[in-house]
Amino acid sequence: MIGVNGSRALFLAALALLVVSGIAPADRTTWWLEVAPVLAGMAALIATRRRFPWTPLAQALMFAHALVLCAGGHWTYEHVPAGEWVRDAFGLARNPYDRLGHLMQGFVPALLAREVLVRRAVVRRGAWLFFVVTCFALALSAAYELCEWLAAVTLGQGADAFLGTQGDPWDTQWDMLCALVGAVVAQLALARPHDRQLAHFTSSGSPASPPGR
Repeated sequence: MIGVNGSRALFLAALALLVVSGIAPADRTTWWLEVAPVLAGMAALIATRRRFPWTPLAQALMFAHALVLCAGGHWTYEHVPAGEWVRDAFGLARNPYDRLGHLMQGFVPALLAREVLVRRAVVRRGAWLFFVVTCFALALSAAYELCEWLAAVTLGQGADAFLGTQGDPWDTQWDMLCALVGAVVAQLALARPHDRQLAHFTSSGSPASPPGR
């Protein structure tokens, strides 16, 4: 379990990743666009750290998502080395790293939404919770696609690296499907360990006993 010191270490590690990713990125505008969620997430964590401390699982997932976003921001999703290796190894037509990014876009926010809904007693555990969390992940994915569209309209060709369609006319649909799959898999795979960690918290969102101690 991640204690207070572990939480700080993860935050500092994510901050270091952010700084390193910003050193000579492939495209500075794309870097800002890709890491914007990381910056927003860090600001939110600082603002809510006392009244809504997240479970260790949520913290670990946020760090993993930050890693994916920072890598995509540094190299652009089309040219992330790990994705190029997968493309060459399996004979794919495109770098699939952006699919991982959108899978995480469903996977991580789904667990975060689940945590908020359960701890605030908005929706009871069960089918409705699964449905609402899945809908939230899809809505978030759709909102991100709209942001990409706005960037394309505003920046023109300067947004090509941010869009990362790589010539695929169905890229938007694939992105949203990946987010849907991520949200469903996250809930099916992690609901039980997540519930065990949520047991440390009251319905008001305050920790009943500090996890990790």
